[in-house]
Amino acid sequence: MGKHEDADLILKLYDLRRETVMREARNWLFTFNPTTIEDVMATMMGEHSGHFRMVVSYWDMACAMVTNGAIDEEFFNQTNGEHIFVYMKIEPVLEGIRQMFDNPDFCKNLETVVKRIPNIETRLPVMRERMARFAAMRAEQAKAAAAS
Repeated sequence: MGKHEDADLILKLYDLRRETVMREARNWLFTFNPTTIEDVMATMMGEHSGHFRMVVSYWDMACAMVTNGAIDEEFFNQTNGEHIFVYMKIEPVLEGIRQMFDNPDFCKNLETVVKRIPNIETRLPVMRERMARFAAMRAEQAKAAAAS
């Protein structure tokens, strides 16, 4: 596929991310920090089940376009970073999700694309630390707002 077609698909993927419910789901995922399969199950049984499924399946679908050659991988990674963030969020519980739902291919495309990024094994811990700092800042803001 040519660069113009790749660019067109990437722009379409970007446009889909702007849809109202998708934006809500993406904002929610920013605050979701699962560490156990129980965290995922509680979400799957709660009000944010759709948010979780929407964002994770969206990025696995987008990465399937990469793994199947519809979008150039380097171009995709140069214009996106959110898939790395989503993978970082679910990676600690990914095997548990696969086992629980008897789906060994759950998020395989997302995992494949992210794991092929150079130096990803050093980037993910840095991202996790950054997200932990953001979570602490949000907690401080909420605490200050509650005290006011």
